[in-house]
Amino acid sequence: MQYKQWQLTSRPVGEPSRDNFELATVSLPEVGENQLAVKIHYISLDPAMRGWMNEGKSYIEPVQIGDVMRAGTVAEVIESRAEGFAVGDMVYGNFGVQEYAVVDTKGIHKVDPSLAPLPRYLGVLGMPGMTAYFGLLKTGLPKEGETVVVSGAAGAVGGVVGQIAKIKGCHVVGIAGGKEKCDYLTHELGFDAAVDYKDDDFRGKLKAACPKGVDVYFDNVGGDILDEVLTRINLHARIVICGAISQYNNTKAVKGPSNYLSLLVNRARMEGIVVFDNVKHYGEAAQEMATWLGQGKLHAKEHVVEGLETFPETLMMLFKGENFGKLVLKVNHQE
Repeated sequence: MQYKQWQLTSRPVGEPSRDNFELATVSLPEVGENQLAVKIHYISLDPAMRGWMNEGKSYIEPVQIGDVMRAGTVAEVIESRAEGFAVGDMVYGNFGVQEYAVVDTKGIHKVDPSLAPLPRYLGVLGMPGMTAYFGLLKTGLPKEGETVVVSGAAGAVGGVVGQIAKIKGCHVVGIAGGKEKCDYLTHELGFDAAVDYKDDDFRGKLKAACPKGVDVYFDNVGGDILDEVLTRINLHARIVICGAISQYNNTKAVKGPSNYLSLLVNRARMEGIVVFDNVKHYGEAAQEMATWLGQGKLHAKEHVVEGLETFPETLMMLFKGENFGKLVLKVNHQE
């Protein structure tokens, strides 16, 4: 059987584009011992994918030139030679931006479409949800009554961070772009306040939203917004570095925080979060978040775009702030 996959053909300088990829037609290999053949239904598009395209040392090996682009996916088992997996099972795994795959079972787990829509397993119940859960609770260590600020708050990770902080009894402020996203944070997700970073008086609005300063800052964007929040942190504040989407497509050196001495003055700490460090505890986190979903304490939103062929342009929605919630690509198979 032949199928289509997006291969990385060159390393982007600045913003990635369709020119960095090729939509190739390949043949499905034979299924070996302890392997599965899967039909991919949904593909997760995440800011981290931009970093995976770069050559150089990181927390994960870069995608090699000529390889299928890495991505988290939800797929259906269509052939199994592995114990514990049957035809028809729905599974999560990093199968890449393609229609089908033959894969080993390491790192794969089943998902239940009767408990939640399949795209949700790429969002709240997937890697973004795990990132939010462990980044906030294990690294940010919020305490009841503290002020938690989240940038990129209308995105897949930020929206979950803010909601968990509310569950833990914190005063939560989201930073997002545009009135519609800010209204979504306060009206639908229950944030106490939302600040539009595009507002001419962003500095004043942020100050007003955090009258007691900032105890935990969960940073998804870096750049000028990180600098501004650092001027508002309290004694012993915790800054969680999850991402820096404002810097990913730079053609010049990454802009570091110029206000970093605020960490010294306030005896604060800044620490990075990589979700894979917590893989042993994913099950516990997913169980707790599923409970919150069932109780109506946690809400989810997916932004689904159809068509594998749209991948390069759909990926760029992340960096233009065009997605509303978790960005997912739906694969429409030609049967």
